[in-house]
Amino acid sequence: MKVIVISGPTASGKTDLAVELASTFGGEVVNFDSLLLYKEINIGTAKPTAEEQKSIPHHMIDVRSISEPMNAADYAREALPIIEKLLSENKLVYLVGGSGFYLQALLKGMYDSPTTPDEITKKSNELYEKEGIAPFLEFLKTHDLKSFERYHANDHYRVRRAVEHFWTTGSPLSEARAQKDESNQKLEEVSIHGWDILHLYLDLPKDEHLKIIERRTERMLSEGLLAEVQGLLDQGFSGEEKPLQSIGYKESLAYLMGVFSSLEECRERIIISTRQLAKSQRTWFKRDTTRETFHPLNEKKQIIEVVRAFLQS
Repeated sequence: MKVIVISGPTASGKTDLAVELASTFGGEVVNFDSLLLYKEINIGTAKPTAEEQKSIPHHMIDVRSISEPMNAADYAREALPIIEKLLSENKLVYLVGGSGFYLQALLKGMYDSPTTPDEITKKSNELYEKEGIAPFLEFLKTHDLKSFERYHANDHYRVRRAVEHFWTTGSPLSEARAQKDESNQKLEEVSIHGWDILHLYLDLPKDEHLKIIERRTERMLSEGLLAEVQGLLDQGFSGEEKPLQSIGYKESLAYLMGVFSSLEECRERIIISTRQLAKSQRTWFKRDTTRETFHPLNEKKQIIEVVRAFLQS
């Protein structure tokens, strides 16, 4: 059961490499980039083109609306059956993306939370129907402050779930999450699924990367990023949706609302935010000492040979 992970900072050529490898060696792509999950946003996510998705099957793309945000646990639950099915069919799987926490959730699993007993569910439903979310928020504020601070007051499902976890176990949900996060600190530990994994990490010098980021930003704007965002607002989206607070969309919203004095200022802000994201992604993936690092443009031949050797081993 061989799985190839292709990771790296944003705008490092992950999609191009995945398509090239799948064309050469066969296999299908499973996305783990959090923004590619949403069907309404396209230009600002650098989503694989229709031609790329037609030539190589891609999974976990356009599976949600931006009005229904997907967290890492949701992602892992939906992606895992797809991967297991592909592997059962002896297909090579490429996990491709830059959202390290989503990859970690998939490879290592999330924290355990026991099934809520019927009596707890009944108690929760009755309280919610009678008094709404307020008593649940007050309970978390007193008994699980970290969860209270983590979840938005409007996220009724997760607020109630945290309270139900405490009622069931007598301990905060945040503690279970923290314990799992601690055990996940090293990505090099074997995946809980027993897959044979090759991790290809793409990166390039920061000055070279900056030029690519600048070109991609220009391309997104010229292809109609602002029109895409305005169209979403016209459809009734508020702009407060979590995916619309991501890089490119957040700045476009600010421009449309008159926060920036010029399109140039908007462009520069997108570039700065993209560089900051790339820095945080580099920090995340540096923890995985099993990754093999390659320049995405200059070391294609080496990558091909490493993959060939991996598949023959």
